Amino acid sequence: MARRTTSSSTGSTPGPRNRTPQPLPRRRRTFGDFAKATAAFVALLVLLVGVPGALVVSVGWPLPHGAPSLDWLQQEITVGTFINVLTVIVWFAWAQFTACVLVEVKAALSGVGLPNRVPGAGPSQLLARQLVAALLLVGATAASFAPGLSQLGQSLEGNQRGTVAAAQQTPGGLFAQQQEQAASSAAAALAEQAADAASHADAGSGHTAHEGDTKYYRIHPPEGRHHDSLWEIAERHLGDGRRYKEIYQLNKDRTQPDGSKLSEASLIRPGWILEMPGDAHGGDLVELPDEAPKVSEQVQQQIHDYAKTGDHQQGGGQQGAGDRDTAHIHLPHQRPGGDQGVGRGGDQRHEQGASHASDSSAAEESGFSFGLPETLVGAPLLAAGLLGALGRRRRQALWQSALGAVGGRRGMEPPVPTGSAADAQDALLVGADPEGVRLLDLSLRGLAAALAAESRPLPTVYAAWLSGNGDLHLQLAQPAGKPPAPWQLGQDQTFWMLARADAERYEDVDTAAPYPGLVSLGTMDDSRLLLNLESVPGIVSLSGSASDRAGVFASVAAELATNGWSDRMTITLVGFGEDLTPLAPNRLRHLDDVEALVETMEAETRQRRGALGAAGHDSVLTGRTGPAQHTRWAPHLVLLAAEPSAEDAVKLAELAADASRLGIGYLVGTESGDLPGAAWEMEITGEGKLLAPLLGLELDAQSLPVAQQRAVVELFVEADPERERTNSAAPPFLVDISEQGRPAVYARLVGPYEIIGLDTPDGERSPLMHEALALLLLHREGVHPRVLSSALWPRGVTDDVRDALVDRLRGWLGTDPDGTARLGTDATGRLTLAKSVVSDLDVLRSLYHEATQGKGVNSRAVRGRLLTDALVLVRGPLLADRPAGRYGWLTHEIIDAQLPLLVADIGLALSAFHLEKDRAEKAIEALNAALNSAPADERLWNELLRATHTTGDGDRMKRLAADLVARSGARGLPPRTEALLDELLPMWRSGVAAVG
Repeated sequence: MARRTTSSSTGSTPGPRNRTPQPLPRRRRTFGDFAKATAAFVALLVLLVGVPGALVVSVGWPLPHGAPSLDWLQQEITVGTFINVLTVIVWFAWAQFTACVLVEVKAALSGVGLPNRVPGAGPSQLLARQLVAALLLVGATAASFAPGLSQLGQSLEGNQRGTVAAAQQTPGGLFAQQQEQAASSAAAALAEQAADAASHADAGSGHTAHEGDTKYYRIHPPEGRHHDSLWEIAERHLGDGRRYKEIYQLNKDRTQPDGSKLSEASLIRPGWILEMPGDAHGGDLVELPDEAPKVSEQVQQQIHDYAKTGDHQQGGGQQGAGDRDTAHIHLPHQRPGGDQGVGRGGDQRHEQGASHASDSSAAEESGFSFGLPETLVGAPLLAAGLLGALGRRRRQALWQSALGAVGGRRGMEPPVPTGSAADAQDALLVGADPEGVRLLDLSLRGLAAALAAESRPLPTVYAAWLSGNGDLHLQLAQPAGKPPAPWQLGQDQTFWMLARADAERYEDVDTAAPYPGLVSLGTMDDSRLLLNLESVPGIVSLSGSASDRAGVFASVAAELATNGWSDRMTITLVGFGEDLTPLAPNRLRHLDDVEALVETMEAETRQRRGALGAAGHDSVLTGRTGPAQHTRWAPHLVLLAAEPSAEDAVKLAELAADASRLGIGYLVGTESGDLPGAAWEMEITGEGKLLAPLLGLELDAQSLPVAQQRAVVELFVEADPERERTNSAAPPFLVDISEQGRPAVYARLVGPYEIIGLDTPDGERSPLMHEALALLLLHREGVHPRVLSSALWPRGVTDDVRDALVDRLRGWLGTDPDGTARLGTDATGRLTLAKSVVSDLDVLRSLYHEATQGKGVNSRAVRGRLLTDALVLVRGPLLADRPAGRYGWLTHEIIDAQLPLLVADIGLALSAFHLEKDRAEKAIEALNAALNSAPADERLWNELLRATHTTGDGDRMKRLAADLVARSGARGLPPRTEALLDELLPMWRSGVAAVG
């Protein structure tokens, strides 16, 4: 990737940096500039003052002086009438032009983005824009040593400025180009004065300041979209952008000329003064301001006053609430408290050990990663989304197979992943934080509901931070007042904060997801950043090598496609990611090239603008709360991995200029780092750092490399409901059900948890060891040690604690007569149980398999006995008496869907067995027994209707129909059941009413 380096007198070494726009050419004002400005001023004066004055003097009041009557309408139309009509039209045109001038002046003074459009004002607004820009082209010279026009209002208390300076400067318009020229001229004047001052100070080299020639730097006004940053200052004057922290420490919390303070390394403002390290160099530094004749006396005094506020005046004070600027993504302050280590999802560490993050770090330091992809382990929200989507996909496959089967299940067991897919699944189990996702979703929807109840709009949110202790911080684009309880104001007016304890008290609410475009980018100081892609006013660009960019793009696409805090969403992948579509076929779509993208987005942009206008909404945010929330206003996020051509880039920039209002976000890759229309610019390095110094970000990036992409996609492809399944799929573990096959250890899991063949462990370790054994019994293919520890200790545990438990578990289970330990380890390092350790679920599966695909196929008597024995084993739901707060890992399993289907299959098979001999009562008894464990299975109810119908008891049928109607509630009977009742009991509706 092409890199831009900043040279200095002593040379510089480029470090990691965020690409910034090249400064525009600097030039002095010419006579033509002044002539244009004068002409623009005269034209504005004539149009704004002369036109209405001439109308008043020459025509006067053009409208009738009284209410119109029928006689007035019948009067003759004269020349005066035409003149009055034309006068009214001219007044309207003047009012429209005046509105255009006010809009353009407001946009010019704020320096933020393109001005708003005045309806129907096309040529008028263009003329106003050109006149205002020409006038300001010369007026910008007043900004020499004062903050530029785009910075006015930043020093107001409470940070009332509601826009992002660096982010909202959109290119492409004539006015934007003229603004850049004006700003660059102001910056040129500042640079010239500072250079003259520095050269004059160098001439007086005999003078030395205290502590060795202390140097000062005054922050430049912005040049177009280019805002100065500590990183770039350090890169220019210290030779390494990474030394920005030295500048920050020298100036932290010292009062600036405008009364505010430097409280964030990512926040500096034009006009501020910075003390520089002693080895700083460069022409725009000031050493002795009182001997620099071109530096105004006011500036000299400011530097002298600032020099007096050195280290001895600095305290460790807190940052002022009004000293923030939303031009940067700030890291929120951590809440005060005790030991707040980072566990998955922000939980505090378990008292017995460190978090999974520390476990991962220790593994990486030792060079041994337990064979699991650490990129997935370290992405808790992404892992939770993928794991949840995978579970839903597998359940869908089970139900679809069950409903499509006649007399039994097809493909009872989902395929067990192997190789890299197994490692990916284990990594998802270790890293996933479903509780964190649940709380994030509840918090955001709860906020939307509370604001809707107060008739308040949703604020624009640029980013969300999940801090180390689990608190949620939303960074707003501008102050939005006091948040609704239990939300609180954060470190300033642009942060709303919700403590984890308050989030846990939220309940589900029926409201649209307010910020579905949030996506994880990485971590910074133990806090996880989620950027709201749909709110960025323009394009987000990502530079770096192609492979590094691909990992970030894949991570963003996978999380957006599977996250739990969104409703409907469209993610368009351009030039990459076709193989990712199996993750979420309803959300992800793939386009081959930019041409197709531009055509698609032009149509959608027009459609969304029209829809918002017709609904009377300013943006999609107002459409997601209140009476119109049913429309949902789902976001559309575009991920373009390859750099577009210059022409396509301009088209995308024009589309993105209004995208944030429409709920459309653009993330675009670039090789050169120079992308037109890029509002926020980031870079991914080969070391896995995501850098955006102008936004104040240096993250440990979240990425999904190609190998992990393929492994995750394989999991989803194997779970596809449309994938062909074999009818003879056997359980993963078959038990010897003969008399000779008695197990040494027998665990009853279907119903209350019991263990036969082992003594109960002593004291407090007993529940933990029982839970570990249950996990192993449900995974006969083996359990990775890290999966075991994450299941038993969701908040994290150290390796020695986990290994001690495994040793105790191995000792508790004992050995077989041949001396083989009943808890072993396979070739991949996973923990496995010996065949002598069996559960009733293993027996249940084996009995059904043997009855339907083994000896029972050719022997009716054997089939009946095996099915009866299997149904007797069903004593209730899985682990019916499990204690609250434990066995949370069951949420990742599909056994809760498999077991009822298996019981229903057994009940259906046994019912069919009895009905073959016209034993209806026996069939009904078997079906009722199965319904105790699978009460929602439609197949059982339908078969019960058929079996009851064979008894010829009409009243019994009516009672059964009434029971079914009562159970179905407001949803009504399923179509198949209703059709079956129409066939078996034509008058069932009146019969149900009579029974009721």
